[in-house]
Amino acid sequence: MRWGIIGTGNMGSMLTTSLIKSGAVRSDQLTIYNRTKTKAEALKEELGLITVADTILETQQNSDILFICVKPHHYKEILDQLKGKWKKDQCLVSITSPIAVDQLEKAVPCEVARVVPSITNHALAGVSLMTFGEKTSEAYRTALHKAFSHVSTPVEIEEEYIRAASDIVSCGPAFISFLLSEWIKAAGEVAGMPKEKAAVLTENMMTGLGELLSRRIMTLEELMEKVTVKGGVTGEGLQALEDHIGPLFQKMFEATQRKHQEDKKHIHL
Repeated sequence: MRWGIIGTGNMGSMLTTSLIKSGAVRSDQLTIYNRTKTKAEALKEELGLITVADTILETQQNSDILFICVKPHHYKEILDQLKGKWKKDQCLVSITSPIAVDQLEKAVPCEVARVVPSITNHALAGVSLMTFGEKTSEAYRTALHKAFSHVSTPVEIEEEYIRAASDIVSCGPAFISFLLSEWIKAAGEVAGMPKEKAAVLTENMMTGLGELLSRRIMTLEELMEKVTVKGGVTGEGLQALEDHIGPLFQKMFEATQRKHQEDKKHIHL
């Protein structure tokens, strides 16, 4: 099966690298295109036998499964260039949440899917969110599940939950990183701990926490219960968090839902 990627920015280059390095896709099966060709050529130099296309059309013609990895408002421009060039047995894959699968199905005659990746896929970990169109064949569903099983845990997600799921899976690493940065800063402000020391401790604590969860040693609830001793320090800290967290995460989800709806209003394919 031949694979193609249009756009090698942050997510496109991550997908290219992860799919090849994990063994999900052979380098000689992949064609990539980027408007700034030197970015695509740098990936070829790193990863081997990848084909770097000169045009979007060349990428599409060389692909059975074609990923479009650009910002939502650039989709129409790309689809306009490819109008009339699709084969019905090709599969177009979007990686952006504001464009619904049924919206893409109305715009192109081929099969359609959406895969929302995460930066954690760089480490061949985390989740990839998948939504399939009504016309998506079992062969393409299987191929995408198999490929992304090499770099993540694929999870099929309904359209109504795509924004919240993307917040957790795709945006989540940035949100958690922000919270941990504030945590590190507070350790310095309250206890005088040097930033570098607090950062090392925090990063290693998160690595250990990830191992506990990934190996199913404990759930989040079990972990809190095990660490919290009645009348102890952890309990005091948890109580302070509970007293002061307020509607923090509700506001975060409300903000992303609002932006999601705004983006959808301005996308016309």
